Amino acid sequence: MDVRRLQMLLELSRLGSMHEVAHAMGTTTSSVSQGIAALARDVGSALLEPDGRRVRLTPAGRRLAEHAVTILAAVDAARLDLDPTSEPFGVLRVAGFASAVRRSLLPAIDELRTAHPGIEVRVHEHEPFESFDLLARDEVDLALVYDYDLAPLDWRADHEVTPLWDVEWGIGVPTRDRHLGLGDLADRDWIVNSRNTADEVALRTLASRAGFTPRVVHRIDSLELLDDLVVAGRGVGLLPRGRASRRGVSVVRLRQPSLFLRAYAVTRRGRDGWPPLRAVLERLAH
Repeated sequence: MDVRRLQMLLELSRLGSMHEVAHAMGTTTSSVSQGIAALARDVGSALLEPDGRRVRLTPAGRRLAEHAVTILAAVDAARLDLDPTSEPFGVLRVAGFASAVRRSLLPAIDELRTAHPGIEVRVHEHEPFESFDLLARDEVDLALVYDYDLAPLDWRADHEVTPLWDVEWGIGVPTRDRHLGLGDLADRDWIVNSRNTADEVALRTLASRAGFTPRVVHRIDSLELLDDLVVAGRGVGLLPRGRASRRGVSVVRLRQPSLFLRAYAVTRRGRDGWPPLRAVLERLAH
């Protein structure tokens, strides 16, 4: 059904005269008559009936006019929601890794509570490839992902990528071994991520340059659990420098080459005009 024709019918139910509807909508009485006749053909029911020299709505016309109130309100809401100049309002779904949620997204949410209280952000914790799949299926609007400079991501053709920040990584070892270098750890058991292969790719690249192949024994998603394994003497693994690791864990700096984790905000191409998404992206970028 044509939205303008619905508007004509609704105005006729309120004003009672095609002439007044034409005046209110800036058109002619003939256009109003033709529009409502076309609407009647669309729905397959008579919408008007004679009332002396005038017309009035049939029962079907009155019911459709009642529906028109809801339909036109929904159309207006959709236009407002998509208007890039409007106040951001709506639910924004974000998939991301824990560090980016803590470091970038939570501060942005705190700002939005004051600046744009109409935005509701829903957070889902996922590794990058899981987030990409959710983004491709339109199950989330924004993905916070990471790679390593020694294991870069392959971006998809429809991705819009905003770099956020980077952080240096090193090797988490028992504090008593903090003087050791990468080559000195060749015979140790190694710990890598259980849900993403990026850190293992970076580790194997580093190890190959140091002349050994790492013996990967444990696959752990939690950095806190990785700390516990290091303290227990069960292995060593990559950890971010500057993070407050568990007592007894030291993070040895890597040299020639160093290793950096890089964080990004990723959206589907062409989606960043939606006001809630644009508002969040602006805060993440800053």
